[in-house]
Amino acid sequence: MTELPLLHLQGSPYRQGMQHGRQLRDQIAGNIAVYRSRMLTAGLSEADLAERSQRYLGLFTREDALYRAIMDGIADGSGQSLLDIALLNARYELLYSAWSEFGRPTAEGLRSECTSFGGSDGVFASGGTQIGQNWDWFTGVEGALLQWKHGDTTVIGFTEAGVAGAKIGVNSAGIGLCVNGLGASVDDWKLDSVPFHLRTWRILQSATLAEAVGHAAAPRPACSANFFVGSADSGVVTVETSPIGSRVIYQEGTAPLLHANHFRDPEALGVHQSWLETGRVSTYHRCERMETLLAKESPVTVEHLYASMRDHEGGPIAVCRHPVETDPEELRTHTALAVHLELDARRFSYTWGPPCESEFTAVSL
Repeated sequence: MTELPLLHLQGSPYRQGMQHGRQLRDQIAGNIAVYRSRMLTAGLSEADLAERSQRYLGLFTREDALYRAIMDGIADGSGQSLLDIALLNARYELLYSAWSEFGRPTAEGLRSECTSFGGSDGVFASGGTQIGQNWDWFTGVEGALLQWKHGDTTVIGFTEAGVAGAKIGVNSAGIGLCVNGLGASVDDWKLDSVPFHLRTWRILQSATLAEAVGHAAAPRPACSANFFVGSADSGVVTVETSPIGSRVIYQEGTAPLLHANHFRDPEALGVHQSWLETGRVSTYHRCERMETLLAKESPVTVEHLYASMRDHEGGPIAVCRHPVETDPEELRTHTALAVHLELDARRFSYTWGPPCESEFTAVSL
């Protein structure tokens, strides 16, 4: 698979957005087409998309003028409408809420999502705090690496072309982030709260673990999500969030912390995961399989970690995922990105596409 483009963004937020838009012009157009198609398939109408994108544009504008300025720059640089850039930046809330609202695609029809892992000193043979994940998502989505400066902090992270904030990455303060989609019956796109991608942008600009967790746990998100956060100085936590509350789970001892796409203890938050009742088992398989694999070696070597990320047991629901050709094209998913973040070294290693198909490429701050 090809390497991701790496954009070194400079200047004001608007200028950074302009650079993003110009350099990823074709990729942004492609992502808009992909997401419009997926949202229409999920049950939204064109009128729904316009109304909901406009609502989220207002939320971005109210919540963060700097983020909104980046979105303006992306729109102007790419030649796309601001409303379509809002659609991309709010795609987490728009898509997840549509799946919940309209009940399609079925659980069997969408095998995507992510498997995250991490730990601090004693967990990995190479030492230090490390986190990572297999990010499973739609085929055809275009991505890039962004590097920018926020005050004294430099950030490098992965984004989908057209999304202003990176969602997976590491910064010069030793803060790292991975993410997992979650769902609960209380999710509601109409809730006025900080959107998902604005949260990830803020987390990756944090100077401390406490600051990062604070951004992750901002109150009453419209859609549930998990933020897997690491700090070179303070260890690893995962923050499960929902509209009715958040829960921080700490990694302790020498066993890695794992998270997939279900609440580890839904009763602790009082959430109901109605989507799991239809038989979706991929999240449980991937989480349990990765736990089993990583438990076979302590401390975990890089070689064993990468072999585990390339594991195919379970076929269509494996840790390392490939498109199922019999699925409708608009529902095909795969491991789009595999990431290993070494926070003490400020190193971002990745494969673009399933990790079994290429070696990891490393980028350091």
